Amino acid sequence: MKPRPKPQDSGTQELFRAKLRNILNLQHELVRLGELIDWERLEGHFAPYYREAGRPGLPIRLVVGLHLLKHIEGLSDEAVCERWERDPYMQYFCGEEYFQHAFPLERSGMTHFRKRVGDEALETLLQETLAAAYRGGALSLRATEAVAVDTTVQEKAIAHPTEHGLLLTAIEQLGRQARKAGLRLRQSYVRVARRAAMKTGRYLHAQQKRRAKRQVKFLRVRLRRLIRDVRRKMAALPALAESSVERFEHTLGRAWHIAQQQRGDKGYLYSWHAPETECISKGKTRAPYEFGCKVSIATNLHSAKGGHFILQARALHGNPYDGHTLKRALDDVRDLVGRSPLRVAVDQGYKGHRLTGHPHTAVYITGQRRGVTDKIKRWLKRRAVVEPIIGHAKNDGLLGRNWLKGRAGDRCNALLAAAGFNLRQLLRFLRSVPYFLRDSFCALLAAIHPSTTLAA
Repeated sequence: MKPRPKPQDSGTQELFRAKLRNILNLQHELVRLGELIDWERLEGHFAPYYREAGRPGLPIRLVVGLHLLKHIEGLSDEAVCERWERDPYMQYFCGEEYFQHAFPLERSGMTHFRKRVGDEALETLLQETLAAAYRGGALSLRATEAVAVDTTVQEKAIAHPTEHGLLLTAIEQLGRQARKAGLRLRQSYVRVARRAAMKTGRYLHAQQKRRAKRQVKFLRVRLRRLIRDVRRKMAALPALAESSVERFEHTLGRAWHIAQQQRGDKGYLYSWHAPETECISKGKTRAPYEFGCKVSIATNLHSAKGGHFILQARALHGNPYDGHTLKRALDDVRDLVGRSPLRVAVDQGYKGHRLTGHPHTAVYITGQRRGVTDKIKRWLKRRAVVEPIIGHAKNDGLLGRNWLKGRAGDRCNALLAAAGFNLRQLLRFLRSVPYFLRDSFCALLAAIHPSTTLAA
């Protein structure tokens, strides 16, 4: 059922409890940030994703506020829920009128919300962070005329994929599924498989590759034996439930894929629980290969009053060529900001981009000489400004390691990490600018440019 709107001020007073507004510092940056966000717009945007019948849903401001706080602080779902219980500023940011001593929802409610709305609806949160930065005077429309675009890797929260580790996981998962279904296997091979995997790691560390190869072959043979044994027992047990058969076929298919795959095969499986993981080579000495998905990031080339903001973020699957992602990135910038940038600075990985659909946008690649004046050379040197933006989004936010499930989780995490970065920038700006000066600046900006706004 659709959640009922929860007003921040009901107009009533309680005898033994004071309102949060009366006991908090209203000049605190988190309070001021909550005033800059258009909560009514967000509630109207997410309300259609709820049904008319059923139990009333939780307030949209509460769930959306928890997601924003999670990515501002770089916390997990569990950690942000614990912080919310003891932080009155977080509760006020989420729309609570009085201090709450108990958390009003289960932690899984945040996961259900992400699955309900999807990644396309979460783009509105990134757009709202840019609009809030504009209302607060931290970002101007002029600052978005020139942007820098780059790609990075959003790593998946998986163990480092090794051949023997994948074979061992397949043996353990298949045996566990068989025990749940009541199949009596001839042998589970778990004990000998764990010993062989341990030996493989030691042999590889000692550069004894022939011995390691023999242990990997031992694991692969045992996994194939286990698959054949499970298929025989399933055929001899016709009373197996239909749901169990479906789960078994899914598990058997994945185990057979791991047993047959070889390095370099197309569609190589790098993780049992995250089959969407891709291997991406970025040419780094410290990490030649990264396992996750590619993410496109765009930021303003010249600093605004609040610094640099992420104007676009999108997870890209299939490891596409960087030049082929430029059009999609600029389309997203146009949708979020309301206009296409006039100048785009990219690195040499974008050669051969063939940009279409943006006739007034000039693309400049690092190192190019044709059509580059001295002025363009000066600001083209600022292309590298996107690199620390990516670094901060990974180290201070949750872009560095994605814990959300599936490809939809990759896309949701990239958008929310970008929104969290923008809100951290806005909070830093609000801490540095006094409240009365911020109001005066916004009034002056509205008087000078009354029709200049970001996309709403």
